Amino acid sequence: MMPDAQPKTPDDLFRFLDSLGIAHKTMRHQPVFTVAESVALRDEIPGGHTKNLFVKDRKDNYFLLTVEENAVVDLKTVHTVIGAAGKVSFGKPEKLMEYLGVIPGAVTAFGIVNDTGHHVRIVLDENLMKEEIVNCHPLSNDATTSIASSDLLRFIEATGHEPLVLKVTA
Repeated sequence: MMPDAQPKTPDDLFRFLDSLGIAHKTMRHQPVFTVAESVALRDEIPGGHTKNLFVKDRKDNYFLLTVEENAVVDLKTVHTVIGAAGKVSFGKPEKLMEYLGVIPGAVTAFGIVNDTGHHVRIVLDENLMKEEIVNCHPLSNDATTSIASSDLLRFIEATGHEPLVLKVTA
């Protein structure tokens, strides 16, 4: 199977959001690879901050779980909530790049824009979606983009994916 086109850039993402009439605000910062490193930005960027888990089940079905940064996801049981075929494990960096166009440390709900083959199901935690504003990396980990939670759903739908809003955290 042919790989999808080059991954979209943050500017491509912003143009897509603009084309949908979705308001977004981006703050550039030093690259951050972990939730712990990004905590320093909290005072400057209001809203819910995300943690993203790229996982797969034993039948190679892929899922992107987007949850609030401090939430706990039980990888032993989350498959029962998301409809996976058995327990999940982390997807390989090669598949992360192939499907979502990002590297480990830059995983983001916005990566779904690169999944033109619809290989990944995106699951948003219901607690995160109670936030008015959700913050995600714009396909790179040297910036944070703020978007209304309702607009995040519209963005995902515009990529041809059906966002699942489920309680995936403890």
